[in-house]
Amino acid sequence: MTAITDDENPAGSGAAGGADAVDRAPAADGTNTVAGVGSGGGADGGAGEAGGDRWADGFIARRADPRDDGGTEEGRAEEHEDLVVEEELPVGGPYVGPLRVRLDALRELLGLSRTRLDGHTLTEAGRVLDEAAARQRLSSRHTVVAIAGATGSGKSTLFNALAGVPISETGLRRPTTAAPIACVWSDGAAGLLDRLAIPGRLRRKPLAGGDGDEQLHGLVLVDLPDHDSALVRHREQVDRVLALVDAVIWVVDPEKYADAALHERYLRPLAGHAEVTFVVLNQVDRLPGEAADQVLDDLRRLLDEDGMALGEHGEPGATVLPLSALTGEGVGELREMIGAFVQDRSAPALRLCADVDAAAAKLRSLYVAGGNTGLGERARDDFSARLAEAVGATAAGEAAEREWFRNAGRACGTPWLRLWRWYERTRMPSAALLQPPAPAEEELTARQRVEQAVRTVADEAANGLPGPWAQAVREAAVRGAEGLPEALDELAVREAAATNGKPQRPAWWPAAVLTQAAMTLLQIYGALWLVGQIVGVLEPGLLPPVLVMLAGIVGGPLVEWACAAASRGPARRYGQDAQRRLQEAAASCGRARVLDPVAAELMRYREVREQYATVSGPTRPGVGAGRAGRAAGAAARRGVSFG
Repeated sequence: MTAITDDENPAGSGAAGGADAVDRAPAADGTNTVAGVGSGGGADGGAGEAGGDRWADGFIARRADPRDDGGTEEGRAEEHEDLVVEEELPVGGPYVGPLRVRLDALRELLGLSRTRLDGHTLTEAGRVLDEAAARQRLSSRHTVVAIAGATGSGKSTLFNALAGVPISETGLRRPTTAAPIACVWSDGAAGLLDRLAIPGRLRRKPLAGGDGDEQLHGLVLVDLPDHDSALVRHREQVDRVLALVDAVIWVVDPEKYADAALHERYLRPLAGHAEVTFVVLNQVDRLPGEAADQVLDDLRRLLDEDGMALGEHGEPGATVLPLSALTGEGVGELREMIGAFVQDRSAPALRLCADVDAAAAKLRSLYVAGGNTGLGERARDDFSARLAEAVGATAAGEAAEREWFRNAGRACGTPWLRLWRWYERTRMPSAALLQPPAPAEEELTARQRVEQAVRTVADEAANGLPGPWAQAVREAAVRGAEGLPEALDELAVREAAATNGKPQRPAWWPAAVLTQAAMTLLQIYGALWLVGQIVGVLEPGLLPPVLVMLAGIVGGPLVEWACAAASRGPARRYGQDAQRRLQEAAASCGRARVLDPVAAELMRYREVREQYATVSGPTRPGVGAGRAGRAAGAAARRGVSFG
């Protein structure tokens, strides 16, 4: 069934059955106004139509005199426009306190995550921010409360009972409510209704124009279509409006209170919105004896299974209330609770906090790690050690040590030995070139070692991270590893060139060289002395020249041996220094190319983790606890127990 419009029913959106449906009240401009008439279509309404009375359906239904300008189409249009347009009240200021901190953290969280997570994952969180900004720009003096329920639950009847005038159409035909209808108790809610896409012809004021009911001043009550309607567009309207309102009243009846569609599609996903949720068991007048209490207890049990906290004993949570919209039983208590809830003006913030909680819960697996995360010193040291092994730092140090030792032997060796080595080199000039080249497998093995080192450190860094951030860490490591083997090869070549240069010599080397030269001179002097005796130039005496020659002959090898023994320590230190320099160079290269990008990703994750902790943290200590207290107080004043 479609909504009744002005063209379909000249008497208003279904004339109210009876004179009680029309209640004149002075409007702001001094004219007489009437509350929006209901849809009962009673006898009085029909008489009004027959008598020629016309009703302009707008925000305030007003009798139109055919003798004035309203009798023309242009006049009626101008009158309708005047009725729909509301005086905009000042909007609320920016969100303050913990809620603002959480919203800022959520905005920062999305900014840091857009390059790491796909847009679809962040859609819900982005929607929460958009809705927060949109709600902030609108009136903070109004609270939008939707009445939702299943077909035949009596939500439209409850809507009319709260408004004091039959505004929403009721009847046996299903579905009855085809579009959201709003009832506003005070001016200044045009922006909120525009946000809900409720047209002007479906905006009403309650009995007495809203000014006579100060308790509900600031309430915007919206009657929704059936959430289980057979028409898809009705269900889509329900889902759309429920995502925008500040609070919701769920109307259930004794027959459908346990409906799986209600609990699985709405109550369970919205369990975190308990503080802005009212659940009323309607039609309790149909339950005999203690049946109402039993059904109410079972309803509470189902809500508890849905994970929805119940506002009992002063605790924040959903309010569960039995009533009968038809007989009026419990409607007054609900009206008083809603009035206290509206006057508190905390519903928009509570709803937004619940939305942030829900968005944070959906994002939890993307930001909360399963254990300790990060890259420890042990992992860094292991990575540097693997790179040093791949670049051959140990072998390079040993080669430098041997080279230094050989240089020491050449400098401190006997001249005859050096002469013999020179002869060997001149006799076989290509001997040094006969060493076999390093096989190709060594280079391949070194490259594989580098890749293995990168994979290992990436796995260490990604261990325990949520999936997207672990993938980002691995990708950063792989990007940094591109060209790393070549860079290590260049380092090895430079270090080898520096090592093959003239090595440093200890301070005692000149003395050793002079001593070796003295030993050689003794040998030459003893030999010449002996030759002189043989040729008769010198006086004969075999022993002195022989002793001099023996001193030189024996002293030379002794000096060489002593220098070799003394050279082992400096040679070892020289090799260790060469190895250390190559290790540090390889570690520096690996750090710049792999570890620093990985650390940057880990730092970004820690930043988003801190922002997520702020987003999912406690919102406002104590806020919302007063609502259950107000509800209990209202019940106590009226002598009603809600279990």
